[in-house]
This record gives sequence, C-alpha cells and structure tokens, in this order.
Amino acid sequence: MAKNVGIVAMDIYFPPSCVKQEALEAHDGASKGKYTIGLGQDCMAFCSEVEDVISMSLTVVTSLLEKYKIDPKQIGRLEVGSETVIDKSKSIKTFLMQIFEEHGNTDIEGVDSTNACYGGTAALFNCVNWVESNSWDGRYGLVVCTDSAVYAEGPARPTGGAAAIALLIGPDAPIAFESKYRASHMAHVYDFYKPNLASEYPVVDGKLSQTCYLMALDSCYKQLCKKYEKFEGKQFSLSDAEYFVFHSPYNKLVQKSFARLVYNDSIRNASSIDEASKEKLAPFSTLSGDESYQSRDLEKVSQQVAKPLYDAKVQPTTLMPKQVGNMYTASLYAAFASLIHNKSSELAGKRVVLFSYGSGLTATMFSLQLREGEHPFSLANIASVMNVAEKLKSRHEVVPEKFIETLKLMEHRYGAKDFVTSKDSSLLPPGTYYLTEVDSLYRRFYSKKAVEGASENGTIANGH
Repeated sequence: MAKNVGIVAMDIYFPPSCVKQEALEAHDGASKGKYTIGLGQDCMAFCSEVEDVISMSLTVVTSLLEKYKIDPKQIGRLEVGSETVIDKSKSIKTFLMQIFEEHGNTDIEGVDSTNACYGGTAALFNCVNWVESNSWDGRYGLVVCTDSAVYAEGPARPTGGAAAIALLIGPDAPIAFESKYRASHMAHVYDFYKPNLASEYPVVDGKLSQTCYLMALDSCYKQLCKKYEKFEGKQFSLSDAEYFVFHSPYNKLVQKSFARLVYNDSIRNASSIDEASKEKLAPFSTLSGDESYQSRDLEKVSQQVAKPLYDAKVQPTTLMPKQVGNMYTASLYAAFASLIHNKSSELAGKRVVLFSYGSGLTATMFSLQLREGEHPFSLANIASVMNVAEKLKSRHEVVPEKFIETLKLMEHRYGAKDFVTSKDSSLLPPGTYYLTEVDSLYRRFYSKKAVEGASENGTIANGH
C-alpha cells in the first residue's frame, strides 16, 4: 500500500491582466470600500481574448512538468476540475492529452469533474483514491483546477477571477492526506447555477448562497470533529490544526466562515476558546440554526472574538484569493498555495484543514499533514517554483473600461465559431499558451509563446 499519499508538487498560473477593485468601485459608482472592505478584495484577474481555461491548463501543466523535471510518461491519471464549459461532450482533459501524446503516453485515465467550485476537489479525491487503491500502476496522478469566473453587470461582477492550478499526486508526499478525517455535506439547492447554455454568466442568489456555504461548513465541521473524536478519543478544536483554508468566493465570506467555526467551538465548550470569548458569545448560544445564520449581531461579535485566531490561522492563506479573485475550482488551492508561499519554512509537522464548497450543493472538509519533502518536492522548493510574489508583481493593471470591453467581446464570442483572435501575446510570460482561432467546425487552435532564444512554437490544434 502506498503511504503518505498526497500532493507531491504544485504550480499555479493566472492571467497577467487584472483590474483594481478600488478602480472598479469608482467606475461602478459603488460606495467607497464596497468591494475592498465590503467584499475584502484587492484585485481581480481576468482572461483576455487570447486566454481561456484550456490555454491556462496547457500552460500550468507544461510548467509543472518542466520545473519539477517530471517525464510525461510518468503520469498515469489526469483529472480536471472545472465549471467553465467549453464543450458539452469533449473534456478539457482531452486537450491536455496533446502534451502527453507527443511523448508517446496515451495510457492516462481520468476525465473532467463538474459541480460549481467543487470539481477540483472531486478530481483531487479521485487521484488520491487511485494512488491508494489496487488499480494504481505506480505512476503519478495529475489534477488540474481551471476556471474563468465572470458575471453579468451588477453586484456579483467584482467577485470574478481566473486561474489554473496543477497538483501532482503520489506517495511519500510532503502534503499528505489524513484520509480518515474527511467529512462531506451534499444537498439540493438553487443558490448559484448556469442553466442558460447560451451564456457564460450564472444565475445567483447571493444571500442564499452565503447561508448554504455556512450551513455546509457547520455540518462538515461537526462530522469532522465526530470522526476525530472517534479515532483519537479526545475532543477536536481549532487548536488541533495550525491553519484553516477556505474556498474563497470573496474574502469577507472567509472571515465570516472562520468566525463561524469559533462560534461552533464556543457552543461545544472547546479548549480553543478562552473564558472572555465564551462570555461574549454566550448570549447567542441559544439561537436556532436558522436564527444564527440571520443574526447580524452574532456575525459581528464572532468576527471580533475570532480576529486574533483568524490572523494566525487563516490570514496567511488569503493572499492570492484577494489579489486574483474567485477562481472557482482553483480558489481553495490558490489559498493553500498562498499558505505555502507565506509559511513554507514553518509547515513541516503541521496539520492544515481545508474546506471546499460548490454551489448546488457539495462540500467537504478534509485534513492534510505537512512534512518536509525531499528536493525537488520540498515545501521550500514548491514555494519557489510557484513564484507567487513575482507573478503578482509582474501583472498588468487594466482600467475598468478595458476590462468591461473585454467581457463584452467574450460575451459576443461565447459559443461562437469562425473567428481569429488578435494573437496578441505581448503581456503573456514566455511559455504561455494562447488561443489563436476557432475554425468553422468550432475547433480551437492554440500557440505557445516562445521562451527567450527559442522560435515560436507551432500551432496546437484540437485533435491534430
């Protein structure tokens, strides 16, 4: 049996174009601080007309294989999590096969998983379960989470974003799964969904979605505590994990979510909550579930009480979600990547708990145990390969007008055929894939921006 199965290596890619939330506030005529303080967001990445979920995936997979020197023949399973539909039948995974076909490896299991922001977690569990199973053939699994989150004009638009993350899965991982500590909550709700196949924009019930998120969080946390107590014979509390990582549609919800766990611990009389905090939260202990989700006072008090713990256990995970925006399936893992970026030298021997949520509704809370891996799979090297600070610094800030113009063009091109893009790759870093055309049969063609000193790569076609 494979031991310590988990994430062996990681890489992330997000588009170099971004818009400042402060500028967007002013442009939209929103009250000052509505997006920055109200939503807790700083900046939002978005795909230009030459980028999409396929180009981002091609870029991040190629980058991961090159930077960690992984032979493409060493991949035995490839799973993609995404809710950005490019085709109703052909998976994004099939596009990525071009990278492996070139190396003569067509024996790769797996396809796409779809359910709002949860697809990446489903893909990840599939790969981890595969490595832990009798079906495992000794090769690595590879998970790709890729999405472009865009919204129609209105209050949800500033909660967009875009990114792709690649996770290499195998045994003896520096980021190992504690598979027995995993708790899910699944239900049927219409909080966010994309029923209109002619549009990329979702139908959103923001208030319901936030309540669903917190209900799922409560349910998963209760189950996780129960499982921990069964195995360990003692109570679980927030002090039993060093860090908590949340799926982040916007940072304010992450603040509310962690405060919710603090409230749960105070009701359970857990050791993580001091007497003064218990006293402040005591007036809310008799609220019913429904009342507690609607109580503004509880929200305020629990966030105040949680703040010191939040700063220690959550804040280091918030860098990329605040800077890049909601990356749907990639959001949770970009938050986790932020933690590795910020704390790589202090993580060995620590437990990290992650909460994944996808509307409609699917959610899982799960636990990771971090270890000091061997180079190139050490936590320090993973942080160095991801190179988060440099990627954020070298972005190109776009005025809101240009951002809106891009969205209009994308609306027009969504589901369209027979067009050629500008092929403008000037802002893209070398080695980035970009869309060049969609032909009359809807087939998509991509090129790769040359690395310094190399000639521009030939066109990659759909199925050629």
